[in-house]
Amino acid sequence: MKPNFDLKGKIALVTGATHGLGMAMTKALAHQGATLVINGHTPSKMEAAIKDYASEGISVHSYLFDVSDAIAVDKAISKIEAEIGDITILVNNAGMIQRVPALEMDPEDFRKVIDIDLVSPFIVSQRVAKTMVKNGQGKIINICSMMSELGRDTVSAYAAAKGGLKMLTRNLATEWAKYNIQVNGIGPGYFATEQTAPIRVDGHPFNDFILNRTPAGRWGNPDDLGGAVVFLASSASDFVNGQIIYVDGGILATLGKPAGE
Repeated sequence: MKPNFDLKGKIALVTGATHGLGMAMTKALAHQGATLVINGHTPSKMEAAIKDYASEGISVHSYLFDVSDAIAVDKAISKIEAEIGDITILVNNAGMIQRVPALEMDPEDFRKVIDIDLVSPFIVSQRVAKTMVKNGQGKIINICSMMSELGRDTVSAYAAAKGGLKMLTRNLATEWAKYNIQVNGIGPGYFATEQTAPIRVDGHPFNDFILNRTPAGRWGNPDDLGGAVVFLASSASDFVNGQIIYVDGGILATLGKPAGE
């Protein structure tokens, strides 16, 4: 019996899908036949993203709304349901990070990160799950992080939020499994994106650190996330619930590559 990764007939909403890893995961879902709904909050980025998708023959439905605003989320999801159909796959990818030492971080900035990275996935999941419960099926995928497991200098708010998102994932899986809803997470490692380009150069201390710390000996390619998101979005994962799949080249599995390599 072959696993079924076909997503034809499924409607997937990916938040923060105008660039980077969100865009890469959206493309992976599209290649398996899903109908794509992408979210963003900046019109210019949305326009550029639509052109990028179109250049690869991918058609998307785009909606601008603030994922941290429960009223805006409710209105947007209701509109999507009326215009496109009921969402069967949700990827909570929208997020932010502020790199500030804990001693210097303003509490309001801390709260903002928590609001976007932890409260927003709850808001969107809760609204989408109401329809999933009615329909008796659904897939929710939260984009966690290695900071769901590890600490690091200057990212106290981000790590707190992503650690919370890991536990939110497990709790929602526990509550909603009886409705045939699977809630899982993906924890990306360090990936080659536009944001990391300045530090992915030979001789840069952080580049050297990542290459030496990662057993795979390289940065991740955005396409490396495709398999995990398709698996968790498809019927192949119908009995997988409350799990976090770390796509990190082996970082969390080891203290580091063996000496001499």
